[in-house]
Amino acid sequence: MNSHNPNLRSKSLDRTARSSAIRFAGLAGLGLSLLLCSFPAVAQSRQTPSAPEVTSPLPDAPTATAPVEQQPDQHLPGNINGTIVDPSGAAVAGAHVILTRDDKFPKQEVLSGDDGQFAFAGIAPGPFQLTVTSELFTTQKVSAILNPGENLILPQIVFGLATEATQVEVNVPLVEVAAEELKVEEKQRIFGVIPNFYVSYVPNAAPLASKQKFQLAWRTTMDPVNFAITGAIAGVQQATNTFSGYGQGAQGYGKRYGASYADLVTGTFIGSAILPSILKQDPRYFYKGTGSSRSRVLYAIANSVICKGDNGHWQPNYSGILGSLASGGISNLYYPAQNRDGATLTVENTLIGIGETAATNLLQEFVIRKLTPNLSRQQQTNTP
Repeated sequence: MNSHNPNLRSKSLDRTARSSAIRFAGLAGLGLSLLLCSFPAVAQSRQTPSAPEVTSPLPDAPTATAPVEQQPDQHLPGNINGTIVDPSGAAVAGAHVILTRDDKFPKQEVLSGDDGQFAFAGIAPGPFQLTVTSELFTTQKVSAILNPGENLILPQIVFGLATEATQVEVNVPLVEVAAEELKVEEKQRIFGVIPNFYVSYVPNAAPLASKQKFQLAWRTTMDPVNFAITGAIAGVQQATNTFSGYGQGAQGYGKRYGASYADLVTGTFIGSAILPSILKQDPRYFYKGTGSSRSRVLYAIANSVICKGDNGHWQPNYSGILGSLASGGISNLYYPAQNRDGATLTVENTLIGIGETAATNLLQEFVIRKLTPNLSRQQQTNTP
């Protein structure tokens, strides 16, 4: 009966619908809860997985480690290069470069090229020192360390000018030195007039060559002053009637003049040129000028029988003594027959000539130098 009541039927449907709605809402809430609970897991599953730590020592499971820098060979040789310049910056060619190490390594040497550059190749690593030398510049030293396999380029090595005078030895041929000294000797004149050519005021004068010995003999015999002196000697002989076989007058004077000049020529050329060239002896008197008066007197007298050889050593004066004998022997060809006394007179004249030479040397040592003006600076330096 109640089923036919429409109000009751609508209430029953309403409760049924409400019940269904509640169940649906509950199911929906449960599903939403499940969805929210599963979201962190899904989000976490979407993150990039971190690389797992590899701990396996097996060959097919290599360990991921940081790369290690390869160390160079500690004994790998290297090269050393550099450039040498002067104070103006110009390249110095031919500079001597010496590389030195410790005692285990021998030194090495090179010369800089035209561009001033030098190089040492294949040098073992380690500390080293360079010593750079060149004429007119001060020595430079550079110290550095060469690393293994390094191509070391050094800073420019700049030379400094030498502050001290550099002594350069120039070997001039002795013949040229003697020629210059001979020019000075040929200007030596007593009172500025009388020839004094056969005296050297330079104790260590260069020896004369054979050509120069003949040159000096020619210069002496052809000197105008000697012609005048010869004429004076002939005049004295004529006045004292020496060599009476020549007679008097112009003819006698001419013969005496010719004989006196012949004595000068033969004595000078034989005793001061020919024999000194053969025997290699110096015909000059070497002025001493130092020491005590006694030592100088003995030196002057001794030089009448000794002379200096071309080798600089003192030796018997064979040239002077034999030259006097030869000249005396030749004079027998032109002196008057009644005035020739043969070999005895020749020997006597030779001994007299030795005494005259000793007397002349004494004058040279103590007097004549003071009477010879215009000596060169070198001669004045070597004389008191």
